[in-house]
Amino acid sequence: MAGLDRDSFSCCICLDLLKEPVTIPCGHSYCMSCIKSHWDTEGENKSYSCPQCRQTFTPMPVLVKSTMLAVLMEEMKKSRLQAAPDDHCYAGAEDVACDICTGKKLKAQKSCLVCLVSFCEKHLQPHKSSAFEKHKLVEPTRKLQENVCSRHDEVMKMFCRTDQRSICYLCSVDKHKGHDTVSAAAERAERQRELQGSRLKIQQRIQDRQKDVKLLQQESEAINRSADKAVEASEKIFTQLIRLMEQRRSDLKQQVRSQQDAEMSRVMELREKLEKEITELERKDAELVTLSHTEDNNHFIHSYPSLSQISESADSFSSDLHPLSYFEDVTVAVTEVRDQLQEVLREKWTNITQTVTHVEVLLSAAPPEPKTRAQFLRFSCDITLDPNTAHNQVSLSDGNRKATLTQLSQCYSNHPDRFTYWCQVLSRESLPQRCYWEVEWAGSGVCVAVSYKNISRSGSYDECKFGRNDKSWRLGCYNNSYSFVHNKVRPPVSGPQSNRVGVYVDHRSGILSFYSVSETMTVLHRVQTTFTQPLHAGLLFWHTYGDNAEFCKLK
Repeated sequence: MAGLDRDSFSCCICLDLLKEPVTIPCGHSYCMSCIKSHWDTEGENKSYSCPQCRQTFTPMPVLVKSTMLAVLMEEMKKSRLQAAPDDHCYAGAEDVACDICTGKKLKAQKSCLVCLVSFCEKHLQPHKSSAFEKHKLVEPTRKLQENVCSRHDEVMKMFCRTDQRSICYLCSVDKHKGHDTVSAAAERAERQRELQGSRLKIQQRIQDRQKDVKLLQQESEAINRSADKAVEASEKIFTQLIRLMEQRRSDLKQQVRSQQDAEMSRVMELREKLEKEITELERKDAELVTLSHTEDNNHFIHSYPSLSQISESADSFSSDLHPLSYFEDVTVAVTEVRDQLQEVLREKWTNITQTVTHVEVLLSAAPPEPKTRAQFLRFSCDITLDPNTAHNQVSLSDGNRKATLTQLSQCYSNHPDRFTYWCQVLSRESLPQRCYWEVEWAGSGVCVAVSYKNISRSGSYDECKFGRNDKSWRLGCYNNSYSFVHNKVRPPVSGPQSNRVGVYVDHRSGILSFYSVSETMTVLHRVQTTFTQPLHAGLLFWHTYGDNAEFCKLK
């Protein structure tokens, strides 16, 4: 008995030595209790199959104990051939367990997408025969039931393109009859081809962004070189005029360095944005590669749409290199100062400062201003009001998107950001560099404003009220007219009456525009300036209790 192979006398259901062994008509042997339990689960179909070769029998064969096998089993037990599997072979909490094993289950080695069963190495053996060559084996997975139709309890081998969902064959001739249906494998093949196209687009985008990063690096180096040369030349020239130009020299040096820092800061911000985009694209590419190798068609089909989406990217700037003027004009202007000192001090100083602030940088071209409402909506932003800034008679509602002038004082807590005299409120968030929003108002009059956050909050003076200082701009909206105020200046404003006002801000270009919004958009007033701080949206009330305004949801 020492030469006997224990596996040859093991039940492939419980993986233990045969107990009360019985041999069924196909020649395979099982424990009597194991094969009975197996057939009990199949009895509803009036058909009984062999767990190993899948041969079916109708009716259920009569089970008779095999006396010879029983004797052999006793001999093997005496020979101590009944060794338990190693502990590491059993399935743990994180492992996929064999669905056939009884008692303590072994780790599954493969899952079958046809049988929807996971098998350990022992129970997998029948699937290695030619009888199961059409069965699809994949790495062990707990998601087998996701491939089963909940309605028909059939494997979902079809895909409905009309409804974009996996279905079984019965669904294709029932609920999805007349729909555009294909096999899951065919849909997978189609998506696989699309995946390759998506990867090519991503790879091309990566290459484009890498070129942009390189161009930004060249831009950085050129700005630094030009700024350094300008400062060095200016220092030499001003040394000759030290007695008369000491203060101006200091001013120029500070201005050039400030502009240099501003340009470098913007370049680095754009570079970081591009590098972040490259990293995200590389991550998405890696996910698509992983997805392309998965063997689970349904997992692939349902995962691909979200992974294949590529967010819209900002337009690349031109990569054509051409001679640019940075700070060189500063040197020219300072040389002129040396030659015509008195004239420069009286008339030309403005020329010097302008040459610094109008440095021509490759990335500095202002983006085109939107023309249609659809184009404006591309820059729409969500705005909520900050309760900590609201005057006690300004009530906030609708998720802090709506403000109403009330007669009763609100129970706001004391806060240093609160307006204490004028009935005003500011947005919680600072505005994006380029943004658009709309305000719908009702009542006798409401002011739509844009302001720096450091506007004064207390007192009744002009520095606290929107539009009456150099830190804020406001458009007054009334039943029969409009008005605009900035730093106490009131230019004339006219346009069609509307209870909806649109506001567009391009911080970098210094553009602030107000529009009357109805079936068309009509510009009411446009400001061209230089914004020196982040901006916040605001509202101002002072006419009639009940006047209100709401920031519209545009997305």
